Amino acid sequence: MKPLFLLFAFIGFSYAQVKTQNEPTNAAEAAAKKAADDKAVDEKYQAWKATLPADQQAWETVLEQNLGNGFYLPIHKKEKIAGRSNAWDFVQDDPKLPRVLLIGDSISRGYTQDVRKAMAGKANVHRAPENCGPTANGVKKIEIWLGDGKWDVIHFNFGIHDRKTPAADYEQRLETLIARMKQTGAKLVFATTTPVPADTKDGPEIVTQIAEKNEIATRVMQKHGVAINDLHAFLSPQLEGIANPQDVHFNSQGYTLMGQQVAKVIEAALKGAD
Repeated sequence: MKPLFLLFAFIGFSYAQVKTQNEPTNAAEAAAKKAADDKAVDEKYQAWKATLPADQQAWETVLEQNLGNGFYLPIHKKEKIAGRSNAWDFVQDDPKLPRVLLIGDSISRGYTQDVRKAMAGKANVHRAPENCGPTANGVKKIEIWLGDGKWDVIHFNFGIHDRKTPAADYEQRLETLIARMKQTGAKLVFATTTPVPADTKDGPEIVTQIAEKNEIATRVMQKHGVAINDLHAFLSPQLEGIANPQDVHFNSQGYTLMGQQVAKVIEAALKGAD
């Protein structure tokens, strides 16, 4: 029994040594390890990027400048070096198909690939090169998002990140964004902000805030003849089972449902633009 006890003690001691050797012991070491890991990922990403055609390299540069180093860009880099597809894939346009631009936050990011799947062979579906966030960011970055190509439909949303924006500011920024996007000649479609569970970690006030912003946005869109994709009304009856618990985000089933609905509305807008 004693030899067996000593064996387990030795194994435990050895594991503790390995664990201690491999894991950072303080914040400075953790930061240094993260920096080293990020550098290794970036080196692989830059090597991958260098193999791309010029237009794809240009797109990756736009992403590097806009996704932000805090969250989305590191994820994008890891996905690319792993050979995985994501919402910010380069889109090689089929010149025979119309061009569609998706503008929106993480909810929009979540359904982007489902929209592309549903519209394969029907449209070239692009998305803005970041989590677009609030209207204040939209006014600042809209020129980058629009780029220099022609758009047939622009499907956009601002709401969750504007829930604490003063009503007058939200309305004025929507007016500014609509005026600029209309200059492209594209058919505009606004998606209402999606519903959230009543027990969301952001507190019950977010439900009221979203309702207020949707009311303002709907009024502004109607004023300017902008089509409305009422995702809030579409998802509300089926929220249970597709919303992440206590969160504004959705599971894969929820994003698939949204992607199909967004594709349906965009297809109708394209037919109306003929």
